[in-house]
Amino acid sequence: MKLDSIQEHLEAIYGVRCELKVSDYLLGPDAARSLGGTGRSNEELLVHESDDGLELGLFVAPQVLEQILPLEGPPAAGALRAYCEAAEGVSHFLYLQQVAHHDRQVSLLELETQAEIDKFATLGLTGLRTGASGARWIERLFGDVRYLDGLTEEEGARYREANRLAKAYCQRLVPLLDGRRLERLLAELRKTYRLGAEAKLQYLRR
Repeated sequence: MKLDSIQEHLEAIYGVRCELKVSDYLLGPDAARSLGGTGRSNEELLVHESDDGLELGLFVAPQVLEQILPLEGPPAAGALRAYCEAAEGVSHFLYLQQVAHHDRQVSLLELETQAEIDKFATLGLTGLRTGASGARWIERLFGDVRYLDGLTEEEGARYREANRLAKAYCQRLVPLLDGRRLERLLAELRKTYRLGAEAKLQYLRR
């Protein structure tokens, strides 16, 4: 599985199209550091905003790319973390492109929450072929969450809130996923994806 495959899957789920391919914006470790990357995690989206628009670069650690390359379906337990790290980076890349296209702002909380939803959506839909239940993906994605060391208090609070909001929302999706009511599931995901900023967060907090 390549990063472009994850992007194509997300585009299909949400009914969006991005002319830019994430693989064209992939940065190696040295390039990421030279552009201001922190090096704290295996995935980091670097963003520079100018009068001409957004400049993006995505760092995904080489070992993560190696682990996801053989994947053709849902990852086994040993590769789940690598898949989630890669999917998070692709999610950020695609979502920021959509936000920029519609000329609106996005909060870090919205960005992180959407990435958590995207992981569930891609894994849940791919897992239908193997019979994996939505509840099982809830458990695997949200059950035992560990955060990076060295987070600030603000960062820690944001990641915990993103996890909480996404988990509650994805639990609402489980009956649609397990019941294979895919048209309703996709309609719900697409509606939520297009909500902007505070409207999305309010909807997820219901």
